[in-house]
Amino acid sequence: MSNWDSDEPLRLAQQITLNYRFAGGYHASKFFRTLRGEQKILATKCPNGHVLLPPRPVCGLCNLPTNDNWVEVGPGASLAGYTVVYVPFIDPMTGVKRPVPYGFGLVRFDGCDTNVYHLIDETDPAKLRIGLPVEPVWKDESERTGSFADIRWFRPVEGAE
Repeated sequence: MSNWDSDEPLRLAQQITLNYRFAGGYHASKFFRTLRGEQKILATKCPNGHVLLPPRPVCGLCNLPTNDNWVEVGPGASLAGYTVVYVPFIDPMTGVKRPVPYGFGLVRFDGCDTNVYHLIDETDPAKLRIGLPVEPVWKDESERTGSFADIRWFRPVEGAE
């Protein structure tokens, strides 16, 4: 019996790089284009009044269609949850080791009924709290790509501690 007849899997050491693009769909495309070009945060609103971010065609809270009902939210926001991360890891968005510590939180834009995850520009847990007013810090217009990373992070509103 030769090695070619073995049931043992053949293993090849190889690094594969995959470059790809995908369609975000109508709601994500409108949201990201407006975020990039107008520095505005759009959400969708269902017939029961739930304001949803990221925007979506169907409300996940009551299962009703949003019927292309767009509303602007923010730019003010508050923390709905937070943590300070001390464990280093490779950021999947950049491929670069993230410096520690860093703040990370659930951010609820004013006028919105749902939260988004994002970086927080504060690493002292004693200065963070649920309900803390925060504001987005935007990338320069020339750096924006039409992703949620166009907001660098959220910082506590001065004087709101």
